[in-house]
Amino acid sequence: MMSFLFPGQGSQAPGMGKFLYDEFKIARETFEEASDAINLNLKKLCFTESPEVLSLTENTQPALLTVSTATARVLQTQFGAKPSLTAGHSVGEYASFVLGGVISLPQAVKAVRLRGQSMQAAVPVGQGGMTAALGLDEAQVQFLCRWTIEQSGYAPLSPANYNCPGQIVISGKLDALNWLKANFKPEILPGEAKRAKLISLQVSAPFHCEMMKPAELAMQKFLNAVTFNNSKIPIIQNVHAQLETDATVLKTNIIKQISAPVRWTQSMQTLKDQHQALAIEVGHGTVLKGLLKKIDAEFFKVYSTNSLDDLKAIESLSARA
Repeated sequence: MMSFLFPGQGSQAPGMGKFLYDEFKIARETFEEASDAINLNLKKLCFTESPEVLSLTENTQPALLTVSTATARVLQTQFGAKPSLTAGHSVGEYASFVLGGVISLPQAVKAVRLRGQSMQAAVPVGQGGMTAALGLDEAQVQFLCRWTIEQSGYAPLSPANYNCPGQIVISGKLDALNWLKANFKPEILPGEAKRAKLISLQVSAPFHCEMMKPAELAMQKFLNAVTFNNSKIPIIQNVHAQLETDATVLKTNIIKQISAPVRWTQSMQTLKDQHQALAIEVGHGTVLKGLLKKIDAEFFKVYSTNSLDDLKAIESLSARA
């Protein structure tokens, strides 16, 4: 058994997916299908555009979805890969939806294009931000957010990404984050936190917190007009880290996801509970591979999909399955 895991924002890079486009007709068809849906040249965006343009949220999200979907289709049709579970990190969950037949690629790419635009527009530049809290556990990060709000008077501030043990991202009001960075001392935290470190992230908006509510409402309006199907394979959703296949539940949770934290550590525990040790990072980069190494390096065996050699290695796994 293998799972398909789809990366999220931050894994993008110019040139991503090019070898797939060059080698496989189904990948070229996928790029064309997605490009036509939103009237955007995704081939140009992914292969030759500048890192700055690719990193614009409204561009990054459809680009990642297209590359991930092309990769999944190549793996399934050309290399015999048969996933039994899937999950995606933040926007990566939309690739899981396409994989499971919940919505079509044109519907999904339209959704994530709007998602990126809405998330960027939800908060004026300079009013929100994100900070990585390193070396802290979940309870300590939650305490830190509450303490900052109480002491500074600035809100909101909350956990946004439970990426792996010791790496939790917090998101919210930039004034709160700046106050925290100026006033933080490890001794205010419950328990041990000798290696605690706060790192400000270069992001364009405070993702996955209540400041994203306007974007959530925009996505609700859009997605309520889209017909959702039950998923053909179970999807571990970000919002609650549980397996879902029901169309109504999937829609509700993908809408909530925009302002809710990404529970990736918890999602991978669910994957482990299902005895799914073999995971394929379906898309560009090795971000998820790095996170799973920190979550449980002994249990998980993670394969990447960044070259033909990577795909052939997965093919040999499929042949033995």
